[in-house]
Amino acid sequence: MAEYTHSLANQMKMRDREMVPRILVIAMFGLMALTLAIVTFARLTEQPLRGVPAESAIVAERPITLIGARSGGVTVEDANGTEIAWSFKDKAGFIDVIWVSVARERKVQGITGNPPLRLVRRANGHTAIIDPATGWSIELIGYGQDNIAAFARLLD
Repeated sequence: MAEYTHSLANQMKMRDREMVPRILVIAMFGLMALTLAIVTFARLTEQPLRGVPAESAIVAERPITLIGARSGGVTVEDANGTEIAWSFKDKAGFIDVIWVSVARERKVQGITGNPPLRLVRRANGHTAIIDPATGWSIELIGYGQDNIAAFARLLD
């Protein structure tokens, strides 16, 4: 029995060495180094940013305030303090994600209180959230139909 266990242990050692081929590990780290070199070159030579959405005119706007807690969800209120959405309703969980992002940015910048955000629709059809208190903004593109709709329907 001891001989069988010893043989099995040797097989496992060989198998573990070959699970990820060495050439693949070298290629992975090489790709990371190449990416870092390209980004460093771009920053040092002050290359213009690419892939950034073009600024588009604002065609609709609504001031909103996000009020919430991690366990109880986040409420969206309009300028009059009326609840217009709640993150636990109508597939609107993405409101929580935005609330956390805004709260973190405000904490980093030392903003106290809860000043309103600007929920805007741009001429290109995109919805964006702008925080005038911090200068933070997010274009709601590429987050999925339900996530974008959580905010877009508040402008209708």
